[in-house]
Amino acid sequence: MTILGIGLDLVTISEFAEQLDRVGTTMLRESFTAGERRYCQSKGTDPARSYAARWAAKEAVLKAWASSRFARSPQIGDNPYPLIEVVNDAWGRPSIKLHGLAAEFLPRVRVHLSLTHDGDTAAAMVVLEDPGELADLIEGRPAQP
Repeated sequence: MTILGIGLDLVTISEFAEQLDRVGTTMLRESFTAGERRYCQSKGTDPARSYAARWAAKEAVLKAWASSRFARSPQIGDNPYPLIEVVNDAWGRPSIKLHGLAAEFLPRVRVHLSLTHDGDTAAAMVVLEDPGELADLIEGRPAQP
């Protein structure tokens, strides 16, 4: 097992809510999957808390991925946010599901995620774990037979 990268992000919920409320904003449609939008909208009168936590998770994944690519191109595209989806299991526990280029560049990577909200702050912590030879490939070392 190898830790490929770690990422942490904090979001001010009230500022994030203002951004979502701007007339003409396309942020929800362009940055969140349909499943994420359904989940956040189901969270009662303050969906911005859930959106902010998911935004923090997406940013934390990008930071962890970027730290694993130090001094190399991140290779994840111009709009990576819809490629990183926060999903919940039947008990509400969040995890990350990668799509498209993100899934291609991080095959077999386990994404550990922790989300929290407190007051006006949402936060996410991500650890990218490689259970096998991916770290060697990222570092340019030949894979072991």
